[in-house]
Amino acid sequence: MKVVAYSIQAFEKEFLIKANQKKHDITLISNPLTEATVGFAEGKDAVIVFTNDDVSQGIVEKLAGFGVKFIATRSVGTDHIDKPAAAANGLKVANVPMYSPEAIAEHTIAVTLALSRHLAVANRHSHEFNFKLDELVGFNLHGKTVGIIGLGHIGLVTAKLFKAFGCRVLGYDIEPVTDSAVELVTLDELLMQSDIVSLHAPLTDETRYLINDATIALMKDGVMLINTSRGGLIDTVHVYEALCNGKIGYLGLDVYEHEKGLFFGNHEHDEHKDSLLTKLLSHPNVLVTPHQAFLTREALQEIAFKTISNLDLWQQEKCVGDACVCAKNCRVVAKGSAQ
Repeated sequence: MKVVAYSIQAFEKEFLIKANQKKHDITLISNPLTEATVGFAEGKDAVIVFTNDDVSQGIVEKLAGFGVKFIATRSVGTDHIDKPAAAANGLKVANVPMYSPEAIAEHTIAVTLALSRHLAVANRHSHEFNFKLDELVGFNLHGKTVGIIGLGHIGLVTAKLFKAFGCRVLGYDIEPVTDSAVELVTLDELLMQSDIVSLHAPLTDETRYLINDATIALMKDGVMLINTSRGGLIDTVHVYEALCNGKIGYLGLDVYEHEKGLFFGNHEHDEHKDSLLTKLLSHPNVLVTPHQAFLTREALQEIAFKTISNLDLWQQEKCVGDACVCAKNCRVVAKGSAQ
């Protein structure tokens, strides 16, 4: 299969090469998929994309015109792909339905601990040889109530880690699950009772701006809010206002509502910087990481192997099974066949 992979970072190459084992003719390029770069897909059977790529209707139509039949994303989330447009143009779509939930869960805990113990401030002061403790009084996780919104693989692993710290863990999901690590409650109850709220939901029309003026108003004063899922779950303007008035006491973000075209690149010398993110970063109780929660060797290898596996199955004219995210939901209907 002839493939072009967009938005390839240097650290990904060894994992994709190892997973591919020269089975597919893959061109790896660092450029994101855009109107300007879609031409690289001409004559290819498939494209491999990531969350910062433009896979909107116009791009999908051009891919189809170039002969592309398959879109594989190196992510769980698919909100960057116009799946109805893909279906209308006869393109199949696959994701990586699960990879190392521990990677994202552990990063969530790391951000929580860094905020609760003011580690970023302490590190900055130490580099300046300022070893005073005045601004570094934190709080224990033990005994706190943590609310997990989204109880998929990542949410449940995160719940277990918080439980190990001695936290009471509340959970909410539109599709409730049974797990001893969490107490299932309504969304309102979770927001009202939690000292820490951690987001692990996909971005859909229903979850966009899940955190807004109304839901923030239900939270405890001084709550810690963590988002390692999708930036669009949060109305960032309202969150910033809540930070300024003290309603939200701590904010940890690994994702940002306006990260496309910003994250995964060095913008240190840009003349104009994102004003909202600049204001967030100036707040002492905000910690932002550049969408790196997935960034472990274990996760990268799992992502690469699943991505190549999807290509293998398509080449064999088989459905990719649980990785199928086609708009028509073309799951396996018989062994070795697909709708």
